[in-house]
Amino acid sequence: MATAYAGASSVAAVWGARLPSSSPSRLPYLPPRHSVALSSSPLSTSQLSESRRFSSLRVRATEETSGSVEAGEIFSDLKEKWDGLENKSTVIIYGGGAIVAVWLSSIVVGAINSVPLLPKIMELVGLGYSGWFVYRYLLFKQSRKELASDIEDLKKKIAGTGE
Repeated sequence: MATAYAGASSVAAVWGARLPSSSPSRLPYLPPRHSVALSSSPLSTSQLSESRRFSSLRVRATEETSGSVEAGEIFSDLKEKWDGLENKSTVIIYGGGAIVAVWLSSIVVGAINSVPLLPKIMELVGLGYSGWFVYRYLLFKQSRKELASDIEDLKKKIAGTGE
């Protein structure tokens, strides 16, 4: 503490006390900032050059009714599918189980994220697995064909159209 005071006093002795200690310091006046959207001034040259540069990228929206789906259509399709189900209680149980699983996984991820070093380790594990997956399945043509056939087999198992 004494050395800090001695250092400060020696600096004041060498440079002199330039800041008045009795009067409060005042900040200089800064004019308010005006945003481009609110100002009524014409566009600057940089804004004009940007608008010319992107003029070929302008897209105009058109109304297309053939591709739109109405909410009533969606609800009627859902109602038909719901009425066509035999085991409605099973669907409700699976849906509730999925919601609980997502909630629990969120809690687990939050707990893992609060441990100081564990998130970085998990990132490294994910990066390593991604690298292995790319090397194993995506890098070579034969392995890509193998991955595609595995995916098709899985689709057939899920859909029930397989063996």
